[in-house]
Amino acid sequence: MKKQKEIPPKTEDEIALAEAQIVELSKRIEFYLTEYSVELLANKMNKGEFVVPAYQREYTWEHDRKSRFIESLVLGLPIPFLFFWEMPDGNLEIVDGSQRLRSIEEFVLGDLRLGELDGLTALSGFKFSDLPESRQRKINNRSIRGIVLNEHADEQARFDMFERINTGSKIANMAEVRRGALAGPFMDLIIELAVLPKFVALAPVSKTALDEREHEELVARFFAYSDGLEGYKDRPSEFIFNYVKRMNAVVNNDPALVAQYRTRFQEAIDFIERFFPYGFRRNPKGKATPRARFEAIAVGSRLALNERPALAHEDVADVLPWLTSDDFTKVTGSDGANAIARLRERTGFVCDRLLDA
Repeated sequence: MKKQKEIPPKTEDEIALAEAQIVELSKRIEFYLTEYSVELLANKMNKGEFVVPAYQREYTWEHDRKSRFIESLVLGLPIPFLFFWEMPDGNLEIVDGSQRLRSIEEFVLGDLRLGELDGLTALSGFKFSDLPESRQRKINNRSIRGIVLNEHADEQARFDMFERINTGSKIANMAEVRRGALAGPFMDLIIELAVLPKFVALAPVSKTALDEREHEELVARFFAYSDGLEGYKDRPSEFIFNYVKRMNAVVNNDPALVAQYRTRFQEAIDFIERFFPYGFRRNPKGKATPRARFEAIAVGSRLALNERPALAHEDVADVLPWLTSDDFTKVTGSDGANAIARLRERTGFVCDRLLDA
């Protein structure tokens, strides 16, 4: 068996640095625990005391999922924590849990009629008002726990919490968070470009991904990665969040940059439409846009255009031989896709071949 390399013990300076970082980052996470009855949750939602942020405006749960959630609630099964941010006016912004809260409000105070249930089959088709008052009271008295970040928590703290809660969920959710937390001129540009018909045609996505603003995610990645990877730590969501936040401030100081960045994007999309016959698809009938493939083609093309602007008006040799090669498949594979070395490898692959054509 190969002997593992012995790792030297941490120095006092390394330990002190780690401790200082823990203390500094912990300052942003001040919270308290709370517990609400179902009745109170429904009423607070109804009165607008729980604020649904812009990135969670869509009520996306389908009817079956609402019904299953209400069934769990009636049975007294454990419900995940709700997460809030305490706003300066005392209302609570929902960081995580808006779908659950809206389902509770719709059932207790609205007209939600339960669908076919797997466990409580006899309850299928019931509305809250169909239940006897004793059962209504029992449901109303059930409680759900919550965690509230206090008003001093900044937007990055709220973003960090949302991301950690949703570890394993699609990063498109982070596009929704950025839309709500980072309102500003550069974010407005991303939203504008995400719906350009030519871009949408070149980068097809599923209905679910579309609802989760996948096109905004792709545009944000295009700008963040083609502007340089300084400070990138293999965590795309954090890097892109900080990039958009910084660019909002930069564009506020120099509004003329909006037109420049719009041109950068449109020029790259025009170039890709001309020379990449499948757009960002894997094949002519593809109905999805893999992110690693998008990054390779979009950012790689932009880097090539940056290096040789005349390329936009030149004839480019057929890209299909290398676009369909094993080498390209390898650099756009999912294994370690977010590592900076892999990111540079796939964007550099496309850039080099376009410049060598």
